[in-house]
Amino acid sequence: MANPNAKGIKRLINACFFSVAGFKATWTHEEAFRQEVSVFVITTPLAFWLGHSNIEKVLLIGSIVLVLLVELLNSAVEAVVDRVGFEHHELSGRAKDIGSAAVMLSLIWAAATWALILL
Repeated sequence: MANPNAKGIKRLINACFFSVAGFKATWTHEEAFRQEVSVFVITTPLAFWLGHSNIEKVLLIGSIVLVLLVELLNSAVEAVVDRVGFEHHELSGRAKDIGSAAVMLSLIWAAATWALILL
């Protein structure tokens, strides 16, 4: 395991290993993330083909990347809430609902971006 107390370049290298571990964990445990990665794999080439300018291409791809980013954060919130306990608690439910709302908002943003650019 990488040393979390490392300094300098070693800290940056360790951070990369921790990030890869986070991607692997999310891929393994979150079906929604796998689905969104599939959408990213399909839409990225489409963005290059359908976007007329570099700005349009970046906006199309970036909107899907935003969905992935929000899903990663939502998955982290859910993991922490589940770590604290599985019993029902109003604040735990609220935290999960807020994370889910953030994912939904990012999906709406992505859909609106694609619609405004392509339609």
